[in-house]
Amino acid sequence: MKFGIILDIALNLMKARLKQTIVAGVGVTFGIAMFIALVGFMGGLNKLLDSLMMNRTPHVRLYNDIKASDTQPINLSNTYKNSKNFIHSIRPKDNGKEIYNSIAIINYLKSDSNVIDVAPKLNTPVFFNAGNIEISGVINGIDVIPEERLFKLSDYIIAGNIYNLNHQNNSIIIGKGLADKMMVTTGDVIKITSARGQLSTLKIVGISQIGIAEIDNTISYTSLKTAQKLLGEPASYITDIQIKIKNILDAPAMSDELAKKFGIDAIDIQEANSQFETGSSVRSIISYAVGVVLLIVAGFGIYNILNMMIYEKMDSIAILKATGFSGRDVKWIFITLASVIGISGGLLGLLFGYLISLLIDNVPFNTASLPTIKTYPIDYNYIFYIIGLVFALFTTTIAGLFPALKASRVDPVDIIRGK
Repeated sequence: MKFGIILDIALNLMKARLKQTIVAGVGVTFGIAMFIALVGFMGGLNKLLDSLMMNRTPHVRLYNDIKASDTQPINLSNTYKNSKNFIHSIRPKDNGKEIYNSIAIINYLKSDSNVIDVAPKLNTPVFFNAGNIEISGVINGIDVIPEERLFKLSDYIIAGNIYNLNHQNNSIIIGKGLADKMMVTTGDVIKITSARGQLSTLKIVGISQIGIAEIDNTISYTSLKTAQKLLGEPASYITDIQIKIKNILDAPAMSDELAKKFGIDAIDIQEANSQFETGSSVRSIISYAVGVVLLIVAGFGIYNILNMMIYEKMDSIAILKATGFSGRDVKWIFITLASVIGISGGLLGLLFGYLISLLIDNVPFNTASLPTIKTYPIDYNYIFYIIGLVFALFTTTIAGLFPALKASRVDPVDIIRGK
């Protein structure tokens, strides 16, 4: 039987039960729209959290950690080296925080085609002097240009400019929480005592707010040159080398390789943020699960409507079969009917889902902890729309298949004899 005739009969059956058809279509539309809005919002939320945490984390970080010595001195003794030695309360080995041959390591990394850029950093604890009160904190001495290129620190500067660290000597950018505690703002001068007891005076040229209280209350930024001067160290003194690479999946392997090659400690982004990535995965799974449940519920609605339509249209089915339509033709009529509902409801669902996403994307979201976020986050990934439409077609086709098989087995003789 020609598809045109099957489609025409299916459309006429839909018109004959227009209210039921509309109800089925609305169920699909609602399911798809909520699916698109939900996964779009969850995707946007994950991207927002990624930008707050993971985008501020290097793909690979090289540093010197304080740890216990692998080989204790007693094991080097010929007398006791083959004995079982129980060692307690041994102080950990401290090789110092400085990365030796840092310039050579940075030049080597920059020559690697897989490396986007390298940002050296000097991390040191300090005390911020507010009168007689000393507030503990941390200063990050950064190379401003690569730091900004890799981590977009300027996105979190709510007052001043990050490039002022390069333009003004002895300058600093402090966190919003720290600024509130000390009651200072841009242009003010503060005194800082380093861990080595050296007192320095720095001018505030910016205030940052990342939105994480632990960071905003303790972390501050200055130029690498100024941080080295605070500690009285030469220009080669750095404590961290931050690396971003083109393929983030290569980070664990690259971390192990660099640790062995240069004899220093290394940590990759997946290890540093394993719990955070797990949370993002769980949120995505929940959003997909809820969306799929909505579509399955809509599929059951279509199944019930088509099932009732078959019982009500037994006469029409009998007439179709009596006039030469085969059971296969009748089956395809009802599958086509379900597919039309799925396509029309799915397309409308995509449209309404997009409109709902736009509405959410324009709802103001103002919070002091996230100053750079102005509206609720939405991810308009086209993959979500493809998944929604495919699943709508799948659920409606499956929902229509079983009633269609039932209709194809109707015996016109029994129906006509019963009449």
